[in-house]
Amino acid sequence: MKCDIKDKKLSSEGKLRIEWANNQMPVLGMTKELFAKEKPLDGVKISACLHVTTETANLMRTLKAGGADVVLCASNPLSTQDDVAASLVEDYGVPVFAIKGEDNETYYQHIDVAIDHNPVIVVDDGADLISILHSNRKEKAKGVIGGMEETTTGVIRLRSLSERGILTFPIVAVNDANTKHLFDNRYGTGQSTIDGILRATNVLLAGKTLVVGGYGWCGRGVATRAKGMGANVVIIEVDPLKALEAVMDGFRVMPSLEAAKVGDIFVTVTGDIHVLRKEHFEIMKDGAILANSGHFNVEIDIPELEKMSKKKRKIREFVEEYTLTGGNRIYLLAEGRLVNLSAAEGHPASVMDMSFANQAFSAEFIKRNSSILEKKVYSVPKEIDERIAKLKLASMGIKIDTLTEEQEKYLSSWEMGT
Repeated sequence: MKCDIKDKKLSSEGKLRIEWANNQMPVLGMTKELFAKEKPLDGVKISACLHVTTETANLMRTLKAGGADVVLCASNPLSTQDDVAASLVEDYGVPVFAIKGEDNETYYQHIDVAIDHNPVIVVDDGADLISILHSNRKEKAKGVIGGMEETTTGVIRLRSLSERGILTFPIVAVNDANTKHLFDNRYGTGQSTIDGILRATNVLLAGKTLVVGGYGWCGRGVATRAKGMGANVVIIEVDPLKALEAVMDGFRVMPSLEAAKVGDIFVTVTGDIHVLRKEHFEIMKDGAILANSGHFNVEIDIPELEKMSKKKRKIREFVEEYTLTGGNRIYLLAEGRLVNLSAAEGHPASVMDMSFANQAFSAEFIKRNSSILEKKVYSVPKEIDERIAKLKLASMGIKIDTLTEEQEKYLSSWEMGT
């Protein structure tokens, strides 16, 4: 089997970690059992460009149980768990092309290999694979009947393709599912981002001023977790409604240039470019810590930070110290890449359980409906969203009420009033 991983000898450790994550993913486990029985993806070639983690490994196992022929490459150069990659190859027969710390050239070579698999369905996180299918590898896009996108940043990119009328196959925006972004983005990103910052720095959050760039679902999660650990949280936003909501949630909101002066730790989660840039670096405190949990390493203007620095050194694993010409030091975590996956393990398995169940059922949805789907971005069907929520509740031993006939009639009528 062709693959490109760090070391196959790491497989035994990886397998144990995959099994541990599987124990925390009951919905995906039930999906895997169903797929193994029904084989809804029998013979379907799937190329996935995802973070190579224990949770992703269990998604690959589920797709394979459904009959799919899967290949996996990394969606970020620093997010691969090398032992997991080894186990997928050695223990589960999944070709993997991913090495933690790979350079950009290798990263894109691996995506090309995944495209060479001639996929019928693609699974993406950040839309790099799908973007390449629409630029350098257009000939391979002809055989694709549909794809799924996992994250906010990727959905933004793909909606741009759709709006311009150049999207060549339908996309299911898995990130739009309520059972994805309300839980994965908020609770997953919130906890794992704080985890990554603490593992990289071992700083005490209590009493620190932590600035969160962006108050979407990811930003809300980070802000809430940081507040819970005693940080004084400041939000910077450009959307008036989100800013207002942040204020009502009890956070301070201010312009980024004001926040730059008072922040001890900065976390960007906007999906946009250069949220923190030269004018911010110039007025930051000595010792300011910068982290990013947006998909791409563009939210912090690293090239400008390099230009402004007279000295740079690696002071801890995943921590680079930049000494500015004026003497102030700024600490950049994980090269500005996803700190939760680069310096930690990413989202807990129990929250990825729902996200990846969405991926699996969306793949089945694309396969069944490929003849009628248009070349546009779709939200996850409501019935899939509700099905996953019910399965998750059942796995937690939680029961809920159902409407009585009288209540259903009341909600569907207009005659009854006060």
